[in-house]
Amino acid sequence: QVQVVESGGGWVQPGGSLRLSCEASASIRQTHMGWHRQAPGRQREWVAAIAPNGAPLYADFAEGRFTISRDDAKNTIYLKMNRLEPEDTAVYYCNRPTGGWPWGQGTQVTVST
Repeated sequence: QVQVVESGGGWVQPGGSLRLSCEASASIRQTHMGWHRQAPGRQREWVAAIAPNGAPLYADFAEGRFTISRDDAKNTIYLKMNRLEPEDTAVYYCNRPTGGWPWGQGTQVTVST
């Protein structure tokens, strides 16, 4: 099974930016990929997805602030997050857009003053 490792999270003040990375253990060249997040006390929710041709899709809360991208040569996808808000505090995970692979450990994003 494909395994993923997320990184790049951290603490940032409201309005700040972070770039998350997710490296897969196998080729993702023909695979739709996605980012998901889970805030404390809430269910995991989908954030963004990217098709093999690079076409992105975003959840409403991510549109205009987040940018998903991919580097198939590195089996890696990215999530650049701008204008972060406290409500974006969560553990961020990558997987296929509807899941299906084992979940990684995620990367914690904390937005606070």
